[in-house]
Amino acid sequence: MSETTLLLGGRIHSPVDAAATAMAVTDGTISWLGSDEVGRALHPDAEVVDLEGAFVAPAFVDAHVHATSTGLLLNGLDLTGCASLTEFLHALRDHVAEYPGALVWGHGWDETWWPERRPPTREEIDRAAAGAPVYLSRIDVHSALVSTALVDRTPLARGAEGWSDSGPLTRVAHHHVRRAARECLGSGQRKEAQLAFLRHAASQGVASVHECGGPDISGADDLADLLALSAQGGVPEVIGYWGELGAVDRAAELGVRGLAGDLFVDGAVGSRTAALREPYVDDPSTSGVLYLDANAVAEHLVECTRAGLQAGFHVIGDAGVAEVCAGFRKAAEVVGVPALASLRHRLEHLEMVDEQQAAELGQYGVVASVQPAFDAAWGGSAAMYARRLGVPRGTLLNPFSKLAASGALLAFGSDAPVTPVDPWRAVQAAVHHRTDGFGISPRAAFTAHTRGGWRAAGVDDGVTGTLVPGAPATYAVWDAGELVVAAPDSRVQRWSTDPRSGVPPLPDLSPQAPMPRCLRTVLRGETIYTRVPEDDEIV
Repeated sequence: MSETTLLLGGRIHSPVDAAATAMAVTDGTISWLGSDEVGRALHPDAEVVDLEGAFVAPAFVDAHVHATSTGLLLNGLDLTGCASLTEFLHALRDHVAEYPGALVWGHGWDETWWPERRPPTREEIDRAAAGAPVYLSRIDVHSALVSTALVDRTPLARGAEGWSDSGPLTRVAHHHVRRAARECLGSGQRKEAQLAFLRHAASQGVASVHECGGPDISGADDLADLLALSAQGGVPEVIGYWGELGAVDRAAELGVRGLAGDLFVDGAVGSRTAALREPYVDDPSTSGVLYLDANAVAEHLVECTRAGLQAGFHVIGDAGVAEVCAGFRKAAEVVGVPALASLRHRLEHLEMVDEQQAAELGQYGVVASVQPAFDAAWGGSAAMYARRLGVPRGTLLNPFSKLAASGALLAFGSDAPVTPVDPWRAVQAAVHHRTDGFGISPRAAFTAHTRGGWRAAGVDDGVTGTLVPGAPATYAVWDAGELVVAAPDSRVQRWSTDPRSGVPPLPDLSPQAPMPRCLRTVLRGETIYTRVPEDDEIV
């Protein structure tokens, strides 16, 4: 069999040849791009793939996922579509009836959209659960509803910070019950969930994911199993992160990229655990919770920098961001700004960041690992952010344009299962931000979800994440409509839409446009997903 595969009759997204219709791949590397006629002449013995007009682009990287939890959602109790408290309880009752006595692991409820505007009580959960242990995480995964049967397996949860006798559990109490629920899962069930997630990600044109593990979100065995599954091939590459302080030795044991990901500085807005400078508008009794202060942030940054590891933190609220900035300043006094910047330490979510903070973080070379779907789901003047924070604060989250202008490296992800793995929708959401001036151009958004993800994990060879000769053949093939070149203003528009500019076009990302459909996903020359007609029925 020929070592070269020649793709013909397509539309190739390449910065070196915006008009390319053909691409040659040899031993997992892109060896040539150009026209069909030249491709046939140069590679007469190649295996030919007729693209039939399909769009070929760099495969996506999802820079923040939780594989097992998402796989359990794919195969378990999905509450994201519940439109009311009544519907939620019916879904739980039906699931328990179908799987009597088994642990119920569910996710995705969001009471802010329900007419009742409240979550169910534990008494209501117990009636629906019929004695089964139940763990149901909120959409942001920073609080959960549980049954008494699960609480009985978690004696440390009672009385812990965040405990409630009847409502959702948050903070330390939530960590206890989540750990107990996780321990109820067998290794076979966990592996099945991980494989389901990885296959689903591949079907969305994703060739690599960053797993953000940690003792409060998933176990070390869970991460080790996921990395081993990825290493077997045939699925997206998993780049692992472990969010734990003082765990340099554990990082080496697990073989992770860094001590980053979900190392919590604070919580989430939806669960009112994001750390705020001023109280929540819809609950003035709380300003959230701060898990790490500036000193802890600085110590972690210094330890990781000296060990040559990426550090990173989950941070959302403005008080949390202020502590992170202070921590970077303290760390810079010890190891210097160049040393910090060389490691590209990560900040996950980074939602309530102002222009001055963005500029400061940019000088430290941070990776802003952000989720555009958050703004699509909860941004604007009438959705969850505004209800929790008030309109003035609630419309200032996720300022992608400010972060990009600061010099921070943007890497897009889903935080699945918080939002779905749907990269084209994420790119669209970043372009059409609900707050004027906070969005970025289609090219910048697409880059953040492709090359940006590789660079965020330290792969910065100048070619990975692009389709150019010498780059790894990591790409996705899409059934897409007309390709367009969009630009942020008319001055650029006139230049960039001229074919002589060489700007490669993208699918139409306007709000009502249908998104491309993935036909094939390839990782370094290995096909990890091929669409079959049944996929349309499944979706």
